[in-house]
Amino acid sequence: MSFEDKKAGIYIHVPFCLQKCLYCDFCSFPGYTEEMTELYVKRLTEDIKGFASNSPVEVDTVYFGGGTPTLLKERQIDSIIDAVCKSFSLCEGAEISCECNPATADLEYLKSIRKIGINRLSIGLQSANDRELRALGRAHSFSDFKEIYKDARKAGFDNISADLMYGIPEQTVDSFEHTLDVLCELSPEHISAYCLKIEDGTPFGRIKETMSLPNEDAECDMYSLCNEKLARHGYARYEISNFARPGFESRHNLKYWTGADYIGFGVAAHSYFGGERFSNSRNISAYIRGEDITEERFSVSEKEKMAEYIMLRMRLSEGISLYDFESRFGIPLEETCGSLDKYVQAGYIKKDAGRVFFAESGVFVSNTILSDILDFD
Repeated sequence: MSFEDKKAGIYIHVPFCLQKCLYCDFCSFPGYTEEMTELYVKRLTEDIKGFASNSPVEVDTVYFGGGTPTLLKERQIDSIIDAVCKSFSLCEGAEISCECNPATADLEYLKSIRKIGINRLSIGLQSANDRELRALGRAHSFSDFKEIYKDARKAGFDNISADLMYGIPEQTVDSFEHTLDVLCELSPEHISAYCLKIEDGTPFGRIKETMSLPNEDAECDMYSLCNEKLARHGYARYEISNFARPGFESRHNLKYWTGADYIGFGVAAHSYFGGERFSNSRNISAYIRGEDITEERFSVSEKEKMAEYIMLRMRLSEGISLYDFESRFGIPLEETCGSLDKYVQAGYIKKDAGRVFFAESGVFVSNTILSDILDFD
């Protein structure tokens, strides 16, 4: 299975939300107004139409992320997609994804955005336990999720992803297994499962010393359980935190992990295009006023490309092709990052058929291993 893709993706950041989750450090604003969303969408469409390139850009994925994109009106989403179609060469059969909070949409809304062109829905479940949802500060219940999931099917969505979290307050291995069981019964095409990370500056970050959280052994058990149970239900793990039925891998997110080009629009949006990385600040007022909010722009050096290739490809279940690495960079992998033998002998990394990839036992400690092998200096 190869995930190579030479076409670009587009990311649209919608920074509005009903309420800020207690763990969230994303760029989002719960205190939005209708006027603010109108002005923001107007600026977004202007930015998309004004994007300059020396040659036409072929686009095969568009991703509406947030915040909560489903707080936008249907006509606003339509105007953004229209701007993309007029400014880029949108491929036939392009994957057009939209994140959805279960508390922000209904059947008629979903029918409308499906008709507009959204063909993949990513619904934030996080947990099937209402007590755990309240502990996270989520604005929805499990009942809300089930309702929106059924409505999405009625609206014609045949590519649905659900987000889960583990290692969260109030959670146990048993309660996480219950969440996996009820989600597998619903049978979405794709499931993401992320371990809670406590970020500084968030409400959780301010009380992390007093929080009652599952310990590391429990988190490891939850991750192993996730792999085992989802595999039994036909989901293959294709990336550290992502599982899919065959053919339903997130084509947009794969662009990040394979180093393909993507262009981000909106506050806090990041891009990698034409060998450059550039990003926008979180200053939504300046953005709406039409000011240039580019925070940084730099060319990626060969050494940085090499490090990113290793870090991102090792997130994928297929890992790194030794032949591809040497063809790209002119040097064998282990001359770059050092011998991997100690990790192979420990059972954390496997070498097979010209590829290097994490064994299941290595996935949970992958960040530690990558920090070691990417210490080029």
